[in-house]
Amino acid sequence: MTETFTAFEGQRRLAAGPLAEIAIAVKRAEGRHDRPILIYADATGKAIDLDTRGSEAEIAARYAPAAAGPAPEPRGRGRPKLGVVAREVTLLPRHWEWLGEQQGGASVALRKLIDDARRREDGWAGAKRAQRRAQDAAYHFMSAMAGDLPGFESAIRALYADDRPAVETLTASWPTDIREHALKLAYVDL
Repeated sequence: MTETFTAFEGQRRLAAGPLAEIAIAVKRAEGRHDRPILIYADATGKAIDLDTRGSEAEIAARYAPAAAGPAPEPRGRGRPKLGVVAREVTLLPRHWEWLGEQQGGASVALRKLIDDARRREDGWAGAKRAQRRAQDAAYHFMSAMAGDLPGFESAIRALYADDRPAVETLTASWPTDIREHALKLAYVDL
């Protein structure tokens, strides 16, 4: 899935999409007005900086998605052909003792524990975590773009209370592009 970004020129949405497209749109808009241009990562709602020096072709090349080539071959200890990577794990003695008693040893037991935890996360907990990431992204964006707008603090409280109707009501007077983007980040079904 391609990561997306949104650029704002003042309170107006300038462009949305992959980073290369955003960088070119920003380059074209620079100097056109005296309003600031801010770029936000849609996944986090946080502002990012772009280097728009050079031609449009150079900018597009700079921010083009990395080509998916073959993964570099892992080196070192472990079973590199299987993708096993050796790293340090720090545990208390009682944890090492329990792991040592498990069939297959510590590595097998740790892999099973991690796989079980990941399966559990994919259910309800995964949905809650995705909701929290969306709320956090909306919060970061709203803090930067709407922190001085009427109803901001109440809208943030409603956002984290998962009260969508209240968020929509409290942001109704905000500039349209800011309001729509905040709601898009907060509620992925938009």
